[in-house]
Amino acid sequence: MKESHETRIIDSWRKNATPWARAVQAQTIASRRLVTNDAVISAVLDCKPTSVLDTGCGEGWLTRQLSPLVGSVTGIDAIPELIAEARRHSAHRFEVMTYDELASGALELTVDLMVCNFSLLGKESGSAVVTAAQTLLRPGRHLVIQTLHPLMACGDAAYQDGWREGSWLGFDKTFTDPAPWYFRTLESWVALVNTGGLRLVSVREPLNPETGLPASLILTSQRTG
Repeated sequence: MKESHETRIIDSWRKNATPWARAVQAQTIASRRLVTNDAVISAVLDCKPTSVLDTGCGEGWLTRQLSPLVGSVTGIDAIPELIAEARRHSAHRFEVMTYDELASGALELTVDLMVCNFSLLGKESGSAVVTAAQTLLRPGRHLVIQTLHPLMACGDAAYQDGWREGSWLGFDKTFTDPAPWYFRTLESWVALVNTGGLRLVSVREPLNPETGLPASLILTSQRTG
């Protein structure tokens, strides 16, 4: 039986957990170093949270950065190898958990803010996180998503929702089997985070200072009830 795209995402990140952690810790990813790391931290701090759930935390860099600034931060990720690396560097709470498990109520926690930093790669799993936010967030609090900017990420393909094959272009040869990812147009991203008990309150397009082009898209939604 052919693996689903969602399963391939998990398989790829398990294979690439070690080189990914090494790249993040060595700050070899230029866009993160120049723009997107500071951009997501600024978006989170503007919401003035005292508790944060780092959703898809990877090796835990954002959890570690936010902790002295906001107080309580918890990180979750579906990849055991990345959670092990996160725990190796910090005593913060890190849990191995899929997005489906999160949406089903496996995490007994409510927070002021959920942040997803380039961690919504799938179609169904991305929707599961947005569903989970409507119960994990306290009323009036926020979901912050940083993702690839659709206009920059679309490439030569048609500008429409759909699965795309991944690439490790720009990374070293230790990375293998790139994960597929689900492309959403700007309209689709807005619709995703502006449904149910969430209301979109902010859209940001951080610019790469070297190119003058958008380095990412940051969407902030608020739980309305």
